[in-house]
Amino acid sequence: MCICVNCHYVDRCVTYNAVETQHQQPHLTQTPNFDPNEPSINVNIRTQEDVIEMEWDVVGCLSFKQETGKWSKLRPGELVPT
Repeated sequence: MCICVNCHYVDRCVTYNAVETQHQQPHLTQTPNFDPNEPSINVNIRTQEDVIEMEWDVVGCLSFKQETGKWSKLRPGELVPT
């Protein structure tokens, strides 16, 4: 699971914005202005017949600042991305 959903900077982060793009999800912001220090991204690749699925998760970041539920506060009522 992407650690960004519980990060203080999720709504300003350049890296999370890129992950949203990869998942074709609406952006929390169109103009991210926070460039995190050394984010680590895992990319899981799955194939089903002729379809290739890729899941991008930020699993580490030196800039991570815990704010539990930050993503949910920004998108109340929506399912948290997993």
